[in-house]
Amino acid sequence: MGPTSNSYISQRSKLHYVDWGNAGAPPLLLVHGGRDHCRNWDWVAEELRHDWHVIAPDLRGHGDSEWSTDGNYTLQSYVYDIAQLIHQKELSPVTIVAHSMGGNIALRYTGTYPETVRKLVAIEGLGMSPKSQAETAAKPVAERWQEWIEKKRGASARPPRKYKTFADALDRMKGENKHLSDIQALHLTTHAVNQNEDGTFSWKFDPYMRVWWPFDTSATEIQELWSNITCPTFLCYGADSWASNPLEDGRIEHFKTATVKTYQEAGHWLHHDQFDEFIADLRAFL
Repeated sequence: MGPTSNSYISQRSKLHYVDWGNAGAPPLLLVHGGRDHCRNWDWVAEELRHDWHVIAPDLRGHGDSEWSTDGNYTLQSYVYDIAQLIHQKELSPVTIVAHSMGGNIALRYTGTYPETVRKLVAIEGLGMSPKSQAETAAKPVAERWQEWIEKKRGASARPPRKYKTFADALDRMKGENKHLSDIQALHLTTHAVNQNEDGTFSWKFDPYMRVWWPFDTSATEIQELWSNITCPTFLCYGADSWASNPLEDGRIEHFKTATVKTYQEAGHWLHHDQFDEFIADLRAFL
């Protein structure tokens, strides 16, 4: 049997999560990345559900969670939502496995409440590389505001993209990650789209979440949060990914308990691309 659908309230929004049962087992939180959804973790959940109480949320603006009414999506809001889920469902101490933006959120949450997390796995979750951060910081403040305003206006003028058929959306999913098998792509697409009234298909995520707030917590403060993490931490990277590896860019120096592994023949979604190797490492780490 699959998971049950549930919801909780955070910042006046109704947010969705799935629960794989086994409530008496230690809690394990699976947090997806940007433009993704909670059911991308199904393969991992199936492997771990008998030993763990697995919960996977849809982040606000994603999956079956509500969209933000003002169209703003800040990492601070996401951290609050995860803090509320852990608090409301009494999951502490919790183990967290998170991908990409979800990893960024999980790392910040763990650095804020280190005593509530037993172990942490972040798949390419450190956010922008030091090089990208420096390039952004070099832009004048007014220019950053202007770019944000123009992007917001652009997002407001564009309705969610429509695909004439489900097969068209499936092709787009396959094009995003060449490593996916046909079965993986079908499953991910099935849970990623809604069918519109006119019969077309659109992604569930809010197009506004593509427009990032022009200012974030400073790099120094984020590094301070990383240094606050006390639990064992496993940072995973794909050899074929665009993400900057912390062993190479120096960010690993801000972690006290972290180890890093690079997965060959894997991109940004390495937990799909090299599932057997990843799940073996995950079981050993947990």
